[in-house]
Amino acid sequence: MAADASDGAFLAYHEPSIISILTLITFFLVLAVAEWLADKAVRASLIGHIVVGLIYGVPLGNILPGNWQETFLALGYIGLLLIIFEGGLTIRLDLLSQNLVLSIVAALLGVLTPIALSFALLHAGFHHSALESFIVGVALCSTSLGTTFVILSGASNPPAPDAPAVEYAETRVGTVLVSAAVLDDVCGLVLVSVIHNLRDIAAEDHEGGGAGLGWIIGRPVLASVLMAVLTPVVAKFVAGPVYRRFGAPQAGYVVNIALMAVFMCAFLAIAAYAGASVLFGAFLAGAFLSSLAGDGSKDAGCSREMPGFVDTFDKYLGQVQNIGFAIPFLDLWTGEVMWKGILYTLLMVLAKLVVGLVVPAWDFLSSRLRRTPGEGPRTLAASWAPATLLGAAMVARGEIGLLIIQIGLSETPFLTQKAFVIGVWAIVLNTIIGPVLVGVLLKRVGADIASDPRWGVQAKQGSETDGEGVAEPTDTPAGTSLESALAC
Repeated sequence: MAADASDGAFLAYHEPSIISILTLITFFLVLAVAEWLADKAVRASLIGHIVVGLIYGVPLGNILPGNWQETFLALGYIGLLLIIFEGGLTIRLDLLSQNLVLSIVAALLGVLTPIALSFALLHAGFHHSALESFIVGVALCSTSLGTTFVILSGASNPPAPDAPAVEYAETRVGTVLVSAAVLDDVCGLVLVSVIHNLRDIAAEDHEGGGAGLGWIIGRPVLASVLMAVLTPVVAKFVAGPVYRRFGAPQAGYVVNIALMAVFMCAFLAIAAYAGASVLFGAFLAGAFLSSLAGDGSKDAGCSREMPGFVDTFDKYLGQVQNIGFAIPFLDLWTGEVMWKGILYTLLMVLAKLVVGLVVPAWDFLSSRLRRTPGEGPRTLAASWAPATLLGAAMVARGEIGLLIIQIGLSETPFLTQKAFVIGVWAIVLNTIIGPVLVGVLLKRVGADIASDPRWGVQAKQGSETDGEGVAEPTDTPAGTSLESALAC
């Protein structure tokens, strides 16, 4: 029996029952087995997490107690932050800056197309209200950063012990994918702030107010832009020199862990209190640390003898996430909701696949503007693999989509249960379809994508491979014209 509060501020210890112990053991065992099976089958371990969450959580078996499920959801969110932090830590900053224009174009397609198609189907076709269509469309315009990083990191593992590992995050198309997914997430979470405050906006309009609408929309946009602009400036001119002067000579696992904890907490707090997304803050924290060495490489270690931040992360930190608990599984199985949800799912898959069209379009414009003597235009057949990878890897909505649509249901009076479940159908199926498509694609043509001279693994600036014909140069200095950018 628990002690009364008057007895003192402590929690009385009680030995857990054998049922609780066995439940926890089987949960972690089944989770590990499901992750392994999903990774072997389709190279998408997240699907195993979803299935186990459905079985052990409220949607199906409800085997775990409710407070345990809340704890695992909280831990899973921390795992999501760590996945995104790792993505920022390992991203090729040189390729990110060189392909910024292309990434922005891809991100705009990935945001605007799902919202437009949601209005076309839900509002014009299924006669849901415009606000409902907007909320569901915003939930489906996001790209799960965690899923994207899991897909790329899982696909980078060699299928056989003697096979060479390929870092797909270091390919040009992988960098465009990650940066476009980041921009999609920023746009989606900026729109979430609007959704989150729709109730207040409605109340203010009813009372004759509404003066805060501009600030509600502008604050997260301004905060995100300022963080994105100031972070590389501070890293290059302030934190980088200080780290190389005082921190790098002391670099080691303990120092790296301390720095990662301090800067990640700082960025999360800044993002939260400034009004930006904490997920975006986690990504910026990783990118900030990766740039401290000043070489733009993925590892910020300053000597071969000293472990870098990536080495430290791989050695000591892991990720846990499970979104299966948050899926209303039983509500999905009604006739009308099923066919509408499946139709909407197919439309939302198409909405993200069209993002891949930027690859052949960029190749076409680049070949037209560059006019290299003796070189013909790049054919569509040569671009289909990286284009399909870019579009398919952005299909998964994952925990981000569920977060947005649940905010729309719980925080506003505008989203009905039927529209919510239709949106959940699309989010869940897209989260499954996306990794499967990417896994199958990389199994078949992954090596061709990695070796592609324009969209595969690119040589780092200043490395020994520069100029050896491994990849076309992609330098795009600040202030160059669009023609120079297209010539990358």
